[in-house]
Amino acid sequence: MRLLLRRLGFYLVALWAAITVNFLLPRLLPGNPIDYFLARYQSQLAANPHLLDSLRPAFDFKRQSLLSEYWQYLQHLVRLDFGVSYSQFPTPVNTLVGQALPWSLFLAGVSAVLAFTIGTLLGIVAAWRRGSAVDVVVTPLTMFTQSFPAFFVAMLVLYFIGVTAGWFPINHAYGDSVQPGLNFSFIVDVFRHAAMPIVALLLSSIGGWLLGMRSVMINTLSEDYIAMAQAKGLSNRRVMMMYAARNALLPQVTSFAIVLGYAVTSLVLIENVFAYPGLGYLMVTAVQATDYPLMQAIFFILTVGMLAANLIADLAYALLDPRAAAS
Repeated sequence: MRLLLRRLGFYLVALWAAITVNFLLPRLLPGNPIDYFLARYQSQLAANPHLLDSLRPAFDFKRQSLLSEYWQYLQHLVRLDFGVSYSQFPTPVNTLVGQALPWSLFLAGVSAVLAFTIGTLLGIVAAWRRGSAVDVVVTPLTMFTQSFPAFFVAMLVLYFIGVTAGWFPINHAYGDSVQPGLNFSFIVDVFRHAAMPIVALLLSSIGGWLLGMRSVMINTLSEDYIAMAQAKGLSNRRVMMMYAARNALLPQVTSFAIVLGYAVTSLVLIENVFAYPGLGYLMVTAVQATDYPLMQAIFFILTVGMLAANLIADLAYALLDPRAAAS
């Protein structure tokens, strides 16, 4: 309980600092939302110059007190009310986020689970059979693909698999010819459209899981209980999975929550490469349009996700290793 309260206190302070920075950053950017409206509705304003007068107090932040804006921002944040989108006026921000968030969670969740599973299994095999093809070929290959920025890997995947080979659709989350819903054709089409973003995320992250598991596994194999298990005549598969891998999994499991949080943030550029309608694609649109409410909502979700992932990782490590809770 003491560990939980200490961790919660730390993350609450971190959350307050993050939402304060989240409030300040958009307002420090050059430009003003009112300029976007002037450019977008130029023809309507020419016919009716007073059209924007009723909206000016709400959109012209540069003329309002920063402290009063901060207080209003906190009040709305408690109610999870992010207001109306400037770039897609008068659609509420919550509606736009609600439409984009499931797609980002889908990509991040599927890619993180696959990268964790495949990378961990490859790391186990690479450590158990050092010098084999998995260790000599797969390990440096995955580290090579991980060394490139995620958006660069995404562009390579888009060009070679999508444009040149034509194996998968190159943009959007599903085709126009399918009816959204819990039906087989829609689900298959969603996975086809998500295949290339998932492959790009796998190539950008699987090497870290492999190398991490391989390093911990090699250290674990030098322990006395591994030699004792082998001396008892247990099969290599059982020693590898039940004795070595089971004890080496602790850092991998505790890192999974953190990596899942980072997976959402890494989607920003990848979603734009594939025009995938998630939070990353929406955030770029918001930044280009100086859409303060939409930017703040997305930044808030990403911040809460990262802090929650770190908190879960801390608590999971304490549960799996009682020595951490006692420290």
